[in-house]
Amino acid sequence: MRPLDGLKWTHRMCRNATGRRLLAWVMLLAAVRGTAQLAYGQAPDWRPIGATLMELGLASPASGPVDRIWFSPDGGALLIRTRSGQVFRTGDGERWEPAEAAAPPRVDGVWAHPLNPSRLYALGVHVYRSDDGGRSWVNLTAYKQESIIGGGLRDLAVSPQDPDVIAVVNDFGVWRSADGGLSWTGLNEGLPNLRLRRILALPQGARGLRVEVEEVGPVEWAPGEKQAWRPVKEAAFEDELALRRLLSGMLGVEVSAVAVAGGWLYAGSADGRLWVSPDRGRSWRPPEISSLPRGRVENIWVDPAEPRLALVALGAASGARLLRTTNGGLFWDDLTADLPEGAAHGVAADRASGAVYLATDRGLFYTRADLEAPGPATAWRSLSSGLPAAAVRDVRLDAEANQLFVVLDGFGVYAATAPHRRWAPRVVSAADLSRRPAAPGSLLSVLGQRIEQARAGQLAVPILAASESESQLQIPFEAAGEQIWLALETASRRMSFALPLETVSPAIVVDRDGAPLLMDGASGVFLDGMNPARSGSRIQVLATGLGRVRPAWPAGLPAPLENPPAVIATVRAYLDRAPVEVTRATLAPGYAGFYLVEIQLPEIVNAGPAELYLESEARQSNRVRVYLAP
Repeated sequence: MRPLDGLKWTHRMCRNATGRRLLAWVMLLAAVRGTAQLAYGQAPDWRPIGATLMELGLASPASGPVDRIWFSPDGGALLIRTRSGQVFRTGDGERWEPAEAAAPPRVDGVWAHPLNPSRLYALGVHVYRSDDGGRSWVNLTAYKQESIIGGGLRDLAVSPQDPDVIAVVNDFGVWRSADGGLSWTGLNEGLPNLRLRRILALPQGARGLRVEVEEVGPVEWAPGEKQAWRPVKEAAFEDELALRRLLSGMLGVEVSAVAVAGGWLYAGSADGRLWVSPDRGRSWRPPEISSLPRGRVENIWVDPAEPRLALVALGAASGARLLRTTNGGLFWDDLTADLPEGAAHGVAADRASGAVYLATDRGLFYTRADLEAPGPATAWRSLSSGLPAAAVRDVRLDAEANQLFVVLDGFGVYAATAPHRRWAPRVVSAADLSRRPAAPGSLLSVLGQRIEQARAGQLAVPILAASESESQLQIPFEAAGEQIWLALETASRRMSFALPLETVSPAIVVDRDGAPLLMDGASGVFLDGMNPARSGSRIQVLATGLGRVRPAWPAGLPAPLENPPAVIATVRAYLDRAPVEVTRATLAPGYAGFYLVEIQLPEIVNAGPAELYLESEARQSNRVRVYLAP
């Protein structure tokens, strides 16, 4: 019996471990991760993305820069001070807690131990040890001319209880040795010290979330990753740096931010000036200059469909921190209004709804503003409830303005359904939140609303799950035509949406971080970066939008556990654009709105990440990342 065939239900619970994990994932999607309340002025249901660790090929995963380290007088605790000035303490090397202890005086280059005066430690490019009072030294961290714990060493501490127990800090975190430096272990897990600066690219298809880390550059949290951020090449990042250098020379200032949309080019300087070119830099409008002191231009948002509309975040502690233009820089007005003091670092907006999100030292704020015409500034509200208390370094909406992503200094990336969907709801594919066409039997999400009743013409539309932030609907299998009208009712309003309808609209189900729902067909183990698929094995893919089935089945009813209805349309699968065998395509046993597609991997595959997608009736699904092993 195959893993998904064997799911047994009792009061919506599944009895075997694989089934419980699958149920948890599906219910996570269906129940929208809790009961977020997204009324205007209330905070979203934030969820963390990724870890606070980076995999840089060092002795252990790394974090951000740390300046000081010392042991408590009794040696029972280790304390550090990060580059940002925060002090943390650990008693077991696993859990870090905020502390308020003052650092001891800095040692001048060489550390001696009171129990063994001949044992000395020193810092330079590497860590060194002497066992004879300094007459000879051993390099403790060099390997092939590189440091196994990274560079930028800042401080060292020796345990008062044991001369063999030492710890050092550098640009990549905290490192400990219990054998006098012969081996090293990172103490960075759980330490909120990941120095992210901004978001470079959001999850899309087989690509994961990409961010910039101070002194490291672009890193990615790949779909299916479970441990750490990993360095990547990011062409857009390199292009932006090159453009900023070029414009700095042309304009004779330090260009700190740029934005390009269509033929429009915006540039902002470290002293708060702004330049706009409507013709890709061939000509420039006179720079906008304020008579008042103004902070560094930190970020520029430009509407991709109407590039005359732009917002600029400024790094001043007070005064103007958000500027708006609706005419390509001919005039700028100030939207700062009642923002509390604190520099602004990032801005994102949705022109259709008027939602504006601002990342600041005091947290995340939002307002509703007219982005198409000058008007009075509107009041700001905080969205930081549910987030760690930290400065917000960047904010970004996805391409459909459905998900909101923020970067918190030290704590990494958090995401949520965009709060403006509460007053500007949208119907999307539940598989990946895209606006792909509907199909008979497909699963849809209504973002921002708890739906209580739904119809498509004369057909009742089953509501499979509903919360304050999202509801899941299944299109009836009987739906026909080129378009359907969804008539939706909440407790307080009625809405209607016209959706294109196709016979099939395939989509692979992914979580909100872009990781696909894939299982090994034999064991039921979930496949990800830590558990790759093996050559010659079967992969089970959870999908939606594959159309009608035989025998006919009613929407909203979980498929039978035995002999589930088969998909009528032919389903094909492609791995790195090469066809692979599809062994079956049915409704997912025990679930409503989901299909199960099983594929057979070739006996020989290239190890590493590969791109997987489905195709039916010449329509392709989203592309996802699957990890392969020989």
